[in-house]
Amino acid sequence: MQKLGFIGLGIMGGPMAGHLQAAGHKLYLHDVKNPPANLVENGATVCTSAMEVAKRADIIFLMVPDTPQVEEVLFSENGIAAGLSAGKIVVDMSSISPIATKEFAKKINKKSCAYLDAPVSGGEVGAKAASLTIMVGGPQEAFDTVKPLFELMGKNITLVGGNGDGQTTKVANQIIVALNIQAVAEALLFASKAGADPAKVREALMGGFASSRILEVHGERMVKRTFNPGFRIALHQKDLNLALQGAKALGVSLPNTSATQELMNACAANGLSGLDHSALCQAIELMSNHRISQA
Repeated sequence: MQKLGFIGLGIMGGPMAGHLQAAGHKLYLHDVKNPPANLVENGATVCTSAMEVAKRADIIFLMVPDTPQVEEVLFSENGIAAGLSAGKIVVDMSSISPIATKEFAKKINKKSCAYLDAPVSGGEVGAKAASLTIMVGGPQEAFDTVKPLFELMGKNITLVGGNGDGQTTKVANQIIVALNIQAVAEALLFASKAGADPAKVREALMGGFASSRILEVHGERMVKRTFNPGFRIALHQKDLNLALQGAKALGVSLPNTSATQELMNACAANGLSGLDHSALCQAIELMSNHRISQA
């Protein structure tokens, strides 16, 4: 049994922490809201601050929305850094800026502690099923220590490189996912407007070269209009913003990422930012004056 901290217990963090607890580890929790009741009922300790979590746990996991929240949790007056002692490991599983991540890691390293950036892909479904893809940046020794814990939360776990490389990989992942959602939305809208049944079209395409996880899962959501959030548009907007900021810094062009971000922005402008990112199709539907619907 290990003493583990977990900060950020929302849609993703709650189930992830649950898998660690189910494996017999002692949890120390902190969140802006009350931690999930099931974790507390099963023996987790609720802490009053991130600093207390860091004092009591040997490995501290973070799963919060964005770069400013990670910085606050790490370095505020009652943050993780204030509670660290030599030899502990901080694992940020949020999706944030790769550039900021490198700076955060340097500050944590100065306290003789290791830092891993380990963002995930797989959404709420993957968090609940412990099937997340985990992209890790940081030192090999720390990765080897934490890998058995990663394996409780995910299936495809890769040490990509040094600090920041995990976050860079996640940004690349989000570019691919966003552009695929856009492609599926356009294809199904085209089919629907032409008079074909988009559900049948999707079924046919699943057997061909166009088959993808996005077509399988999000294509079905578009047809059935089931947009309860697994991964909210607002969060994908944030990730594409990281991609475009990075592109500007690197001097590269990401034209299709820019176009997809504008569709995300259109969704947000129409009050849809709290929906699942598959609802991106609604921006294209508004532009086309046609809704994807079964014949």
